[in-house]
Amino acid sequence: MIKEFLNKKPKIDDSVYISKGAIIIGDVEIGKGSSVWFGTIIRGDTEKIKIGEYTNLQDYVVVHTDKSFLLEIGNYVTVGHRAIIHGCKINDYVMIGMGAIILNGAVINKNVIVAAGSVVKENFVVPENTLVAGIPAEIKRELSEKDIQMIKKASEHYYQLAKIYKNYEI
Repeated sequence: MIKEFLNKKPKIDDSVYISKGAIIIGDVEIGKGSSVWFGTIIRGDTEKIKIGEYTNLQDYVVVHTDKSFLLEIGNYVTVGHRAIIHGCKINDYVMIGMGAIILNGAVINKNVIVAAGSVVKENFVVPENTLVAGIPAEIKRELSEKDIQMIKKASEHYYQLAKIYKNYEI
């Protein structure tokens, strides 16, 4: 379901795959090649939400923000099932693990993996090329070239899968 809210209508590139059951409302922008999977909710009701190109939001992801917290997700980002993304900035080539929570004011820089189940606390800045994990999330190690390639492959995999689903109109 895609709905206008408070005179703000989502701007979604024609190439984006949106599964049946996903909800997108308000001031939301989604770039080409991205995908929004089953049960995902993107609520641009209080502030703008911008999602880049070739980014995938897997099943039951929640994307929301508070007043004064612009939410931006970059290009080639994979957000795992049931993650909560709230009022933060996520740069390009990032993998957010299943069930992770990213809170207001956090910044996830380029080439980062946030481990499944982690909580990135408010205003925490995750440096480039790192793996963070835990509650609260802490820097665990630097990413290897293999890790960075995995992030890119995940994005490409979901882009290809979304094209198939889009053809089936599921």
